[in-house]
Order: sequence, then structure tokens, then C-alpha cells
Amino acid sequence: MSIRVHLGGRLCPPDIAAVPVFDRGFLFGDSVYETLGTSNGRLVFLDDHLHRLARSAERLYLKLPPRDEIERAVQETLAAAENPESRMRIVVTRGDGGVDLDPTASGQPRLVVIVQPLGGPPPELYEKGAEVEIVSVTRNSPRAIDPAVKSGNYLNNVLAMGEARRRRPSVHEAILCAASGSVAEGATSNLFAVVAGQLRTPALEVGILDGVTRGKILALASANGIACHEVSFMSPDDLRHADEAFLTSSVRSVLPVTRVDGLALGDGKPGAVTRRLMLLYRQLVEAQT
Repeated sequence: MSIRVHLGGRLCPPDIAAVPVFDRGFLFGDSVYETLGTSNGRLVFLDDHLHRLARSAERLYLKLPPRDEIERAVQETLAAAENPESRMRIVVTRGDGGVDLDPTASGQPRLVVIVQPLGGPPPELYEKGAEVEIVSVTRNSPRAIDPAVKSGNYLNNVLAMGEARRRRPSVHEAILCAASGSVAEGATSNLFAVVAGQLRTPALEVGILDGVTRGKILALASANGIACHEVSFMSPDDLRHADEAFLTSSVRSVLPVTRVDGLALGDGKPGAVTRRLMLLYRQLVEAQT
């Protein structure tokens, strides 16, 4: 298994992959990115991720390289890594611009593709469920750094994860709330919970990322008779006392949550709704790959 990087229009091993110190992604987090994984060696929902990359770039007035150039770099890097299953990060920075906040001072955008072994949570975590911690770090306001934009400016999430791990080293994910007090999302995931017998997830208006896996789960739930409510407010206590909960992300897929702030959810095991959606999502991915 290996790590490969596509940078400056060519493949290179990770030990020599480097961007200039004046790259705006390095200096200011002025970049957009996508993370996705493979199943049976094929990238899962690549088109959805590239569409979201374009939406993020548009909101930041950041020009992307041509789509065919991105796709070529993606396929070349994936093939060069030769991993059984891989995790990929596609990054586009605004390019070089000196120590100057003005985005018009930048040059050409810089494309970076990183492929590494898939990793992800260990299998036993899907059996017993993960532990999450609700932190005091709040989600960015949509009027500041819009959470709907998947940008390289990630300090908010880094601080959230740091707080969670300081409190409870065994925790898998930090859960951030919006300024309204509503539960929003994980530092690197979207969140669903069964509260009072209803499957709920924070609505996009709360200020969250429009997750690709989140969207697939909403569609699967609707198609299979599982009512899911996108709610404008979910209190921390709603989550702490939920019947069941799970996280979604491209690398995790659907990961059960069985403890919140040290409290067990339900009977402390992955719930029936979670297990059903885990199966439905697995079937969807297998059908796509």
C-alpha cells in the first residue's frame, strides 16, 4: 500500500511533494477540497464530489482548473497508488500571491490530489458504536466562513476536535452546535439521531455542510419508508437522550453512535434504524461500484 501525490501536473512520491510558502492555501487556508473513498477499488460518488467542489469554489470566487484536468489527475493518482482501497483528497488553492489578503493578487490555481490507503474506523466500531462529545466550540456562522463551503480554513473543526479529545481521549468525533444552540454537525461528519421515535438531522439552514453521504441517506430513507425530518433545532439534550444516532461521511459511510458525553444511547448498541440504513447504504455503494 502506498501514498501518491499529483502536484504541478505530475505524479510524485509524498516525501518530495511540496507547495511554495507563498501558496494562499498554506498562508490563509484559501482553498477548497473534497475527500472521498473507494469501494472495490473504484471511487464512490466522484461526480457528486466534483460538483460540490465546483459549488464551494464558486462561493469563494476561486477559479478551478478545467474539469478534465482534475479528472485526469484523479485517475492517474489513484492508479499509481495501487491500494486495495484508497482515500483521496482533491485540493485546489487560489495559488501563489505573496503575503497579501487580496485574492486578486493570486496567480493560477494549484491542484493537488493525494491518495493514501483508505483507513477509516476499525470494523469493531461499526459493531459496538462510536462515542462523541458535544463541545463548546461553535460552528462558523454562515455569514462568516460558510460551513456549506468545504474550504481549507479548518481551524474551527481542529479546535473542536482538540477540545473533545482533551475532555475524553476515547472520543471518536466532536459535535459542534450552531450559534442558535442547535446541534449542527460533527467536526468531520454529518449527524442523524432518532429522537422520540423520529429520525432527525439538522437542516442545512442550521449552518452545516451539505454532505454527499448525508444526501444519499436522506434519499434512501425516503425511498424505503423511513421518515426523516430535517429540523431547524435539535438541542444538545435531544442528542444526549436520543434512542439512537449515527454519523455520515465519505470515509466512514454510516457509523453508529452509542455514547454522547459519556452517556449511553438506548441500550448502548447500534439501533434498528441505524443498522437498516447501514445496510441500505452499503447496497447502494456496491451497486455503484
